[in-house]
Amino acid sequence: MTGSTQVPFLLRAARGEVLDRPPVWMMRQAGRYMKVYRELRDRYPSFRDRSEKPDLAIEISLQPFRAFQPDGVILFSDILTPLPGMGIPFDIIESRGPIIDPPIRTWDQVKQIRSLQPEESLPFIREILQALRQEVGNQATVLGFVGAPWTLAAYAIEGKSSKDYTVIKSMAFNEPALLHEFLSKIADSIATYVRYQIDSGAQIIQLFDSWAGHLSPQDYDTFALPYQQRVIQQVKATHPDTPLILYISGSAGVLERMGQSGVDIVSVDWTVDMADARQRLDSNIGVQGNVDPGVLFGSKELIRDRILDTIRKAGRWKHILNLGHGILPSTPEENAAFFFETAKQAEQLLAIHA
Repeated sequence: MTGSTQVPFLLRAARGEVLDRPPVWMMRQAGRYMKVYRELRDRYPSFRDRSEKPDLAIEISLQPFRAFQPDGVILFSDILTPLPGMGIPFDIIESRGPIIDPPIRTWDQVKQIRSLQPEESLPFIREILQALRQEVGNQATVLGFVGAPWTLAAYAIEGKSSKDYTVIKSMAFNEPALLHEFLSKIADSIATYVRYQIDSGAQIIQLFDSWAGHLSPQDYDTFALPYQQRVIQQVKATHPDTPLILYISGSAGVLERMGQSGVDIVSVDWTVDMADARQRLDSNIGVQGNVDPGVLFGSKELIRDRILDTIRKAGRWKHILNLGHGILPSTPEENAAFFFETAKQAEQLLAIHA
């Protein structure tokens, strides 16, 4: 085999090749909706064990690949994984989520933040990604991912998940210089981490700025966008050919700004119509998404119709079919399977349902 047949399908689409159907994967596709994952979780209750012990993380990453043959296999990890290497310890408690104690609130703490040395603090990431590349070959694209600076700062400053982000917003509006210093340090370490993932075998990287959708557009321009750009510029300087995707939940108000980050593809959540997203973003930017995860609780006809509607609106160029957020834990597995099957038959189905 020669030429593009040696390049995995999803990577071909992300680079701008026009294909017969969009490639498909799901955010959070390795996880709680799968019986095999729940059984493994019961045997290994520590999330950090599951995500940082290579044999477990490799197995979990491959569970959906074996079950559904998606076009993308994403590293099973967490956006907080690099923080301990920067001097910010965390734990993940099953019922409560991430806990960072003590949270980062002072100049002294920020000054003590270290530059990430991923070869030293994250050797398991290289081992996992290399194994995934070996395992899937050209049958799927291996994706890595990182948290973007605003979202990582929000976790570290709040100390946990938050509904209103009062602690970090209070810092933003009362001590902006402190927050900017922290964001700068995070951005440089995250750029290092992205490059490390690519060098370890990741073929595409998705950046999650999950909490940036809680910022006003004015504050997004001040505290989120410049640090996304700082990461992306550093990565593109050394790895210009690796496609980068940006995802933000609740991003309808900042969609155009996401396109200004420098990424190749904007992952659109389900609150934006895909045709509108195409109009609002520059024509050189690809799109990912954006089926509502709740649709997977509907009938097979509904799931099929929503997939085809999304594909029609996205068009044939640089579209990666995905959900508009992560797959929900109680989703029936057979509906997840149907999502992937339908996506792979999209060309024939679109002709039938034209």
